[in-house]
Parts: sequence; structure tokens; C-alpha cells
Amino acid sequence: MIPQKIIKFLQKAKVKYEIIKHRIVYTAYDKAKTLRIPEKIVGKSLIFKMGGKLAIALIGANKNLDLQRIKKLTKIKKLDFVSEKVIKNKFKGMRVGAVPPLGGLWGISTFIDKSLMNQPKIIINSGDYNFSIKINGVSLKKIVPDLIVGSFCKPKSR
Repeated sequence: MIPQKIIKFLQKAKVKYEIIKHRIVYTAYDKAKTLRIPEKIVGKSLIFKMGGKLAIALIGANKNLDLQRIKKLTKIKKLDFVSEKVIKNKFKGMRVGAVPPLGGLWGISTFIDKSLMNQPKIIINSGDYNFSIKINGVSLKKIVPDLIVGSFCKPKSR
């Protein structure tokens, strides 16, 4: 089930969204295949450490995060992905690999790749492996007001 914290947050924000139930998936790529939708509209949330702070990047399932581009933008020299242990401790109640890109809930920065933001609808994580949230970019910007939009990706090498 979607954690109550996420449901309450979305209801309080009064934005349009749709909850999608699907088979258990652990990756954005598998989610796209399961839902039979293009990878470019399925967001994957990546948690990383920026200096001493955590941040979330939301990018398309068809891309890889380019930490060098985020370094350039933020002028922070030390960026690295975090361990599952850090994710479990910081994002209580969320499944590892299913953290929604709602940084405001945890007081952390949220980055979103422009290519995903330009899609009419985006499928994002809900905190659970069985459910996702369909939302548009305008609504996402409304519920994550300090959203940092930019080009942070490189093509995925298969």
C-alpha cells in the first residue's frame, strides 16, 4: 500500500493525480514494461548526497543521471549516491527504490530532468513496489515548489 504520509501530502496539495496499481516491480524500466508505456514518461528517483545533504533526482527510466552536470549546476564538488541503509533511515515507511520525488516532505532538494518535465503525464514512485502515481509536471511543480529543473541526464547505455 502507498504510505499514508504520501496520500495525505497529495490530498492536502489538492492536485490532480491518479494512483496506478500494477504487479510488483523494482525498477523504472520494469514499470514501463509492465504498464506498456514509454520509458521516457516513467520517472526513477535517485537519492544522492550533495556535500553533507541529501537530494533526490527524478529522471526518465530511459536515462542515466549525470552527476557531473549536477556538480556544475550546484557548484558542489562532492556528490555521490547513498547506501540502502541511509535510504531506510531517512525515508521511513518508503520501500528502497520506490521513494517518491517529493523532497519537501523530508526537507531535501529535488531535481527533475527537463526531458521528463516536458511530458504531459509522468509516472512517479509512490513509496511502494505495487503502486505508482500518475501526475503532470505542473502539479508536480506545485507540490514541490523548490523543484530544480534542468538537464541532468545522459543516454542510457544498454
